[in-house]
Amino acid sequence: MKGASTAFVVLAALCWGLSGGIGGMLMAEGWDAFVVSFYRGAIGLLFVLVWLALRPQGSGLTSRRLWFWSAIAGLGVAGNFAFYFVSITEGSVAVAVTLMYCAPVFVYLVSFVLKLEQPTLLKWVAIAVVMLGVVLITRIYETEAGNVTLIGAGAGLLSGLSYAVFIFGFKYAAPHGSPQAILVIAFTALVCILIWPGDADQTVAVLSTPSWPLFAVLGVLGAGLSFILYIIGLNHTAPAVASIVAMVEPVTAALFGVVVLDETLVVSQIFGMALILVTVTALSVYSGARQTSSELTTC
Repeated sequence: MKGASTAFVVLAALCWGLSGGIGGMLMAEGWDAFVVSFYRGAIGLLFVLVWLALRPQGSGLTSRRLWFWSAIAGLGVAGNFAFYFVSITEGSVAVAVTLMYCAPVFVYLVSFVLKLEQPTLLKWVAIAVVMLGVVLITRIYETEAGNVTLIGAGAGLLSGLSYAVFIFGFKYAAPHGSPQAILVIAFTALVCILIWPGDADQTVAVLSTPSWPLFAVLGVLGAGLSFILYIIGLNHTAPAVASIVAMVEPVTAALFGVVVLDETLVVSQIFGMALILVTVTALSVYSGARQTSSELTTC
């Protein structure tokens, strides 16, 4: 069961990695980043609605706290999708996904502010290393930073911050209802939020465009199937293992960008990506191992 659960997490990360590349292809055709994000979430909503219909037990839909925290999670995932695709438009898939992968750093910083996590020298060093990686991959130290704009860099970091909001919203909603109910509310909030900033004409045009299969695949891989696989997989996967296999996402997205979309990376950017991915993964593994140790001690 543990092996199958880990495989589910790997498949979810692979789906998310491919969704970044597919989104890049759609935006290269001229589709608005917010429209792409909207359809990714809308198709995901259809999947989680079916999941909730099949598993309605313990939904907790009568709980006000479930609705409040799930809506916060929806705000986070809406920002994550939208800022991620804006970052791809203004930079590249590889840079955008790596910046988004900084989410655990934002989780730590928010935890420090809310006093949910104790700051340590190790954590501050890890955060500093990640920031160095951000400087290297965005090349903000150069007069001409190549293919990454300031908007692209900012949007990439905001996508990571938004994902951190989703994590906190989901965490606080979890005691009050089922994962499928939380995702239904979250994706409904996403659809309500992202319908406004997108191009209205493009939103309608998607329904009759020859590119609709790409939108469908994006929604299935990027929101529908992936979130279900990930949540089911986490039930029997250690946090440390999940943190490691989640690296499949940025690696897949980066390879897709370089091989399929003909994106280029200089040596300093590759080094910066490596710094971020290794440091964030090590930080997540450390946190997961510490949590497991604490649980064993409590038992």
